[in-house]
Amino acid sequence: MTTQHADQYILFTVAETTYALPSEAVAHIEMLQDVTRVPNAAPFVDGVVFSRGQVVPAINMRARFGFERKAYDLRTRLLVVTHQGRSVGLLVDTCREFITIPSGSISPPGDALSDVAAKYLVGIASLADRLTVILSLEELLRTTDSTVSNHHLMAEN
Repeated sequence: MTTQHADQYILFTVAETTYALPSEAVAHIEMLQDVTRVPNAAPFVDGVVFSRGQVVPAINMRARFGFERKAYDLRTRLLVVTHQGRSVGLLVDTCREFITIPSGSISPPGDALSDVAAKYLVGIASLADRLTVILSLEELLRTTDSTVSNHHLMAEN
């Protein structure tokens, strides 16, 4: 009998697609309050938000992934993630589940995906009646690193 490794993930949706991040990367999830716009922000950075005593840049995941923007609503959530000692807010359409995904349910991204799209992905999980895209937070933030860091510093000054 073989033992299958499983990890815990936070599931959220952006443009009707379900995505997942490892739960240890998500500091907290909250309803979206006010977003303060900042000048000369990257097109996918909506501004900064005040979250639990901290000013964090807010990345609109719809814009980040090239989807059409939509107005925030009561279901919009802010996922505050931490990576290498800094916090970043991810604006998502909904965030609804905390689940365990067995490693055997995760397949590598297909060759048909472009290099740009594939670099954010760890894999695709097949869960009962749906497919879930497992994201690499490190790669997602690496590609936004200089922009996010600059806005974070600007917000603190």
